[in-house]
Amino acid sequence: MSRFVTIFRKEFTDTIRDRRTLFMMIVFPLLLVPVLMIVMTNLQRSSMKKAEEKVLRVALVARGNAAVLVGALTGHHDFRVIDGIPADSMEAMILRDSVDAAVVVAGDFDAAVARMASGKIRLFYKSSDDFDMVKRRLSDVIGAYEKQLVADRFVKLKLDAGIVNPVTIEEHDVASMKERIGKTVGGMFPYLFVIFCFMGAMYPAIDLAAGEKERGTMETLLTAPVSRFQILLGKFAVVVLTGLLSAAVSIVGILFAVRQISDIPPEMLDAVVAILDVQTVVLVLSLLFPLSMFFAAFLLSMSIFARSYKEAQSMISPLMIVVILPVMIGLFPGVTLGPLTAMIPILNVSLATKEIIAGTVKTGLLLEVYASLILLAGLSLFGCARWFQREETIFRGV
Repeated sequence: MSRFVTIFRKEFTDTIRDRRTLFMMIVFPLLLVPVLMIVMTNLQRSSMKKAEEKVLRVALVARGNAAVLVGALTGHHDFRVIDGIPADSMEAMILRDSVDAAVVVAGDFDAAVARMASGKIRLFYKSSDDFDMVKRRLSDVIGAYEKQLVADRFVKLKLDAGIVNPVTIEEHDVASMKERIGKTVGGMFPYLFVIFCFMGAMYPAIDLAAGEKERGTMETLLTAPVSRFQILLGKFAVVVLTGLLSAAVSIVGILFAVRQISDIPPEMLDAVVAILDVQTVVLVLSLLFPLSMFFAAFLLSMSIFARSYKEAQSMISPLMIVVILPVMIGLFPGVTLGPLTAMIPILNVSLATKEIIAGTVKTGLLLEVYASLILLAGLSLFGCARWFQREETIFRGV
């Protein structure tokens, strides 16, 4: 045990002396997470405000119909109505960005409305622009006009408007604020945790194997009076620790970012802070621990095989995509934690973390996730140990 501790202390000291590793393990997640969250939130808020305040250029073809609607559009200070454009040119003008939207009223609109039928209005817009704000703003005006027509019809027919609403639905959402927010934003948190856990483990793993081979210190370490498994275990423990530290620092970054974002209602801020309470953080880290073990064993195996630091980097860096993919699948709607998904590595961590944050995780499924992760971590460490015993692997390219 004392030999393992000695190896661990030696490898950990070497790791924290490396500025690049320290930056990726602590500084990067601590700074990147708040900056990303604050910048993205402010950019989205600024873009939506800009889209809401923009004066829309609206092409209008009314053919003498819908006078009230025409008056509402022309009198609205947020719209600049353009007349005299042929109805068959609307799509082309929107695509050329000559106008933002177009409203075309059918020639028989007034006649249809007069006989209590439906009058046709065509709305042209480009859905990929400005969060569909153009459609929403015009739909609000047209919707208000439609409500007025309906009200006029009830008055004309001397009917109570309530007859069209035979059922009144009173909605009562029994989900707590924590659960609602957890289900909404909880999918993004495991995305950050898993990515930073992998990144925090990646550089120490490269340095402690391929880096040592490149520096020529691996041979000296192997001549020490300790077994190869103890040497590997010391390196493995350091890589696991750095992965967990990076994930834990990212949690601190999230809490800091949430407190720095303005315009968050106090009750929502309290709910977000409650989501990341001590119990939740401990549960999340307990999931990341066996995952970090898997990352450490796999990354060390790749690094041991590599001839140099640069080769290890080129082999391991593309694996980031492999890690991101199952986490992204966990963000898809309808993908939930179940008996099958609880067995899929990385995806199970993403889904279980989302359930833990929302406070809806089931004990049986959580235990299944732990079992699958521990089994995977054990197999990975066993494979890495066997790999480290091979002379042709350790001294490949030396």
